Amino acid sequence: MRSKSLINRTSNYSVMVSKYTQQEILLLTGTSFSSRQWCEKDGAEDKRMLTEKERLEEACWFGLVKEMLPELFRTVEKDKKLFLWQISEGNSFLELDLGEIPLEKDRFYSIDPYAFLESKNYS
Repeated sequence: MRSKSLINRTSNYSVMVSKYTQQEILLLTGTSFSSRQWCEKDGAEDKRMLTEKERLEEACWFGLVKEMLPELFRTVEKDKKLFLWQISEGNSFLELDLGEIPLEKDRFYSIDPYAFLESKNYS
């Protein structure tokens, strides 16, 4: 988890506007964790038709991330509320982008393997 500052650049000086928290989470698929049945409520018959990834993604959109991984939210300040803005699908993972507001992620600091491998120097 990292905090990101938005900076308003005007002429030759910068003014800090505010500091926002962003968090990325990679959920590996094909594991015992991802194969758990996270949301078996109404329409249990329809859930059987979904793949493991789709069930896990649906559970995340329904707000079960904090229940699934409470230890990741202990470090978030009490007055800050993180929202799930995006879920990206990789070959063997789901990437969750959480934050106070939707911000573009810094690919250099990202834990997404597709993001940082592009910037790796292969010399």
